[in-house]
Amino acid sequence: MKRILAACFSLLTLAACSKASFLNALITRDGYSVKRDIAYGEHPRHRLDLYVPHGVQRAPIIVFYYGGSWQYGSKNDYRFLGQAFAEKGFITAVVDYRLYPEVKFPAFVEDGARAFAHIHAHAAQWGGDPERVYVAGHSAGAYIAMMVGGDPSYLASVGGNRSDVRGVIGIAGPYDFLPFTDDAIKAIFSTATDAETQPINHLTAPMPPVFLATGERDVDVDPRNSHRVEAKLISMGSEVIAHRYVEAGHIGIILSLAQGFRSRTSLLEDIDRFVNAEPSRE
Repeated sequence: MKRILAACFSLLTLAACSKASFLNALITRDGYSVKRDIAYGEHPRHRLDLYVPHGVQRAPIIVFYYGGSWQYGSKNDYRFLGQAFAEKGFITAVVDYRLYPEVKFPAFVEDGARAFAHIHAHAAQWGGDPERVYVAGHSAGAYIAMMVGGDPSYLASVGGNRSDVRGVIGIAGPYDFLPFTDDAIKAIFSTATDAETQPINHLTAPMPPVFLATGERDVDVDPRNSHRVEAKLISMGSEVIAHRYVEAGHIGIILSLAQGFRSRTSLLEDIDRFVNAEPSRE
């Protein structure tokens, strides 16, 4: 089994997680249930999958946005993540959102806010605690999480409030990545000035606690994105917990949440400590 898992890890790293179904086939189905294709809006991609640990009451909820350069991705690839957080007692919503070329910035951020507002409004019916709902993401999804948690206007536009966000969990996120060099990225963000597209410029006041994770071997999203946003948040008086995983790369850091790979980083345990420390901060 260890050889199979190691081969799977290598394959997924090389394929940028495009074959995640193979990984998910190895993940246990015990201890949680999955509610699939919950609608949070009218568009076909306004759907989420909800992972609910058995027997929970007033559990923390993590609203997770996956990466994919705002161009690709599917909630169906993330059972390994839903299982990981369910094991810790967290309800997890894995969110689909609209992608380029169908939409451009800020549509995917608006979708992230709409999904969060829907989950917050229905938290209790799923056994969740509406006072402990977090936004989280990897890569492009971390961008969305930081924008939803950092800029009050997005939640306000869908009838929510940034105070509904208990914390932000960003994994290998692009928060300050000018200049644009890729043609597709230039097109995705062509609807606004360059400065307006950067999450770091939307952080203008203290915000809920932030957990930042980056792999120091990440060659896809420069780890200095996390370092710079950490400094900005601290300068404004926000609480920041930052972890730098020396041996992790861009895909490896998120796959280290999966069963069989957790010895590669302490990411799951670090997130667990961040979430479970929250009540003491009241």
